[in-house]
Amino acid sequence: MKPLSELKIAVCSDHAGYELKCKIVEYLRSKQAGQVTDFGTHSAESADYPDFGHPMAHAVATGVCDMGISCCGTGNGITMTANRHAFVRAALCWKPELAALARQHNNANVLSMPARFITPEEAFAMIDVFFSTDYEGGRHQRRIEKIERF
Repeated sequence: MKPLSELKIAVCSDHAGYELKCKIVEYLRSKQAGQVTDFGTHSAESADYPDFGHPMAHAVATGVCDMGISCCGTGNGITMTANRHAFVRAALCWKPELAALARQHNNANVLSMPARFITPEEAFAMIDVFFSTDYEGGRHQRRIEKIERF
């Protein structure tokens, strides 16, 4: 994987994830991430996660961005939205071990998080692991290919 400083990262949330998303963007910039593109939402007013999840996932699917980070209240809705896009493998994680395995075994390219159930520090720990863990390939690759078959 490219170093964090060279990655183009897409970030999005709904209203429930807005505060965490803002902290994530600040954190990525403090870590000198390459390019961070914020697909919204841009306030804590009620908003529908697909309105932000689809553009973020499209950017990852088409290669405009290398990886993505998404969050909503439970993380479920925005993860389901992202996974509707071919070549997007969004993984809902709530601890660093899951983020590591999502990269190692599933070659996840979007880290999704449940904003109402984690702290910013937990999110930062998952981000650090997610962007520093390589995909193992090997036996996992045939499984990834089966995901993309449909």
